[in-house]
Amino acid sequence: MPTVESILHDHSNESEARRLARRVGLRVHTSRARLSLNNLGEFMLIDARHNWVVGGARYDWTAEDIIAYCEERLKQ
Repeated sequence: MPTVESILHDHSNESEARRLARRVGLRVHTSRARLSLNNLGEFMLIDARHNWVVGGARYDWTAEDIIAYCEERLKQ
């Protein structure tokens, strides 16, 4: 069973991922569909300008993956 601290940590990571994604012109999408082979229940990163998938096409990127990707883009 998840603890309150782990839930808050997950929420803060998700908020940080969304904030960084906006900063580099991307957006984070969470699937609301049932888990399946093409939906692993995490996040997808989308280029807001061109509306194409940057990463996590199978909703398989975690918030930490998105944070790392966006921080790398900020360094460029």
